[in-house]
Amino acid sequence: MAGERAFFAVTALLFAACVAVTIVWCTSMSAMGEMPMPGGWTMSMAWMRMCGQTWRGAAASFIGMWVVMMAAMMLPSFTPMLWRYRQAVGRTGERRLGWLTVLVGVGYFFVWTAFGIAVFLLGNAFAALAMQLPGLARVVPVAADAIVLLSGALQFTAWKAHHLACCRDASGCGRPLRADAGTAWRHGLRLGLHCSTCCAGLTAILLVIGLMDLRVMAAVTAAITVERLAPAGERVARAIGAIVVVTGLVLIARAAGSG
Repeated sequence: MAGERAFFAVTALLFAACVAVTIVWCTSMSAMGEMPMPGGWTMSMAWMRMCGQTWRGAAASFIGMWVVMMAAMMLPSFTPMLWRYRQAVGRTGERRLGWLTVLVGVGYFFVWTAFGIAVFLLGNAFAALAMQLPGLARVVPVAADAIVLLSGALQFTAWKAHHLACCRDASGCGRPLRADAGTAWRHGLRLGLHCSTCCAGLTAILLVIGLMDLRVMAAVTAAITVERLAPAGERVARAIGAIVVVTGLVLIARAAGSG
């Protein structure tokens, strides 16, 4: 019982700290303003180096922000997964549950860190091209609306259903869980891979609509959490997909009307 209270207390404190840091970071980035681009959209300062900042420093700043932000967004749905792992391994009589749980968490967020590195590299490459090629910059709003639409459609696929089922499963799609460090690390990596691929569409929405927008971040976090924890997760995912598809169609229609 004491172990259960300690587990949820630590995860709650970690979540609160990550939320607070994310809010401060987003607020400070918003205060810096955004760069107007051809096509009527603005580019966030998150994709640009600050004056005097090295490329390595910009990368470290973005990855640090990304990990904290992902922790704030994923902990509500990841905590029950981590607790189920503790319950499964705890039945074996293992006494190193704390360290094994930490190892699972490190493996999980290692995958999200790798994802963040890829986002930083691709985002900066695209930002550089968009600033040099006005024609490319002009199609960004339409492309962003299309990504929202496709992200909604992705919610209806068997691929999404498979990864969602693995995220909701205590043992990572039926694999046995032994009480050792190697299994804990691999389990964390496996959960991270399933989670990041399952969230790919919803994460794409965050990236194209507003990485700095706390409202979008909260909406994506709520969607991810509900489809993971609700009793009928697959049906919830499809309902979310329907909402996103309608939103994408509205955005495309609005863009076509203004054009």
